[in-house]
Amino acid sequence: MEHALKGKVALVTGGSGSIGAAVVERLALAGAHVISADRVMDRQREAREGVVQVALDVSASGEIRRLVAAIAERHGTLDILVNAAGVVSFGSAATLDEREWDRVLDINLKAVFLACQAAMEPMKANGFGRIVNIGSVVGKNAGNARPWLDVCEQTRAANVAYGVSKAGVHMLTLFLAKELAAHGVTVNAVAPGPIATAMTTAFPEALRTLIPAGRMGQPDDVARAVLFLCAPDNGFVTGEIFDINGGVYCD
Repeated sequence: MEHALKGKVALVTGGSGSIGAAVVERLALAGAHVISADRVMDRQREAREGVVQVALDVSASGEIRRLVAAIAERHGTLDILVNAAGVVSFGSAATLDEREWDRVLDINLKAVFLACQAAMEPMKANGFGRIVNIGSVVGKNAGNARPWLDVCEQTRAANVAYGVSKAGVHMLTLFLAKELAAHGVTVNAVAPGPIATAMTTAFPEALRTLIPAGRMGQPDDVARAVLFLCAPDNGFVTGEIFDINGGVYCD
């Protein structure tokens, strides 16, 4: 797929994060012109050919709309949107306060909806689009932690706010897939399991041993699936939630 995306314009939110950066790299290698957007840009990472870094706070609702409009004006369209920006949250439901709930839902779910909404217009106008959202196995399996065995696991594994936000991303994906199918726009999601990133440094060792594949996933495992879903010749694949979890959860 070295030149599969040649000439395509892609926006990746959260492009400086572990998964986002891997997605940016894969799309660029496939020939896309990639706009990597994040709140904190990675100044240490040398910008590779075809990649532009821009500042974006996804929690500021107007910023994503202005960015998409600027991309469409400069490049004539926006072909690909990958929503990789996100935050994790730990702890029990009993200790979760309202501000933390709002923070997680605003960034992980509302911002994804607003980005998709902003991208619809140029994609529909062009009769082509690929939207890929990053969900999570936690949005399917009610979390990896087993508090009935070890309460401490809940303090080091994603909590209910994170799980609900990602389940919402999955359902948003399904709704938009139906709404945009007639316009040549596919909408899919990938649902990673435990991936070795900065978010999972405290992931309990006892849970690592339960991964059938025998290892944590790598960001590039996710990026390869995203690249597949972004390919122009995958126009009949839409409304799918792709599991990438090493066998932790199968449905």
